Amino acid sequence: MPRAPQPLALSAFAAVFALAACSQGEPRPAPPVSPAARVIGEASDCLALNSFSGTRIRDDYTIDFTSPAGGKVWRVTLPQRCPGLRSADSFTYETSLSQLCRTDIIYPLMRYGNRFERGPGCGLAPFVPVTLEK
Repeated sequence: MPRAPQPLALSAFAAVFALAACSQGEPRPAPPVSPAARVIGEASDCLALNSFSGTRIRDDYTIDFTSPAGGKVWRVTLPQRCPGLRSADSFTYETSLSQLCRTDIIYPLMRYGNRFERGPGCGLAPFVPVTLEK
């Protein structure tokens, strides 16, 4: 004779479905980025690789690319959250061109002990020239 389901198992099963229901629907908007930035020009679909020498990952949605002399900043706001980007605080990409474009994919570079692994792929977005607020 089969056993009746245990109350704890049914509760856990119901909790999983409740959490799944909460995660459905429209994605939440990204929280405000710090520091704030003021747009100072038109967005570009691509940025020459020699135009930037560093990046600053602000959160799982936002990356600032800085020019070699530090005088220019281009902010990219990803169209979707890139899980692990901020915690990895680094990313990698592949391009056969001399530029990085909004159609390219970046990968958070996760550290596991003494080795690195690529995280999930995340699509870029236009490069917007900005001035960072103090």
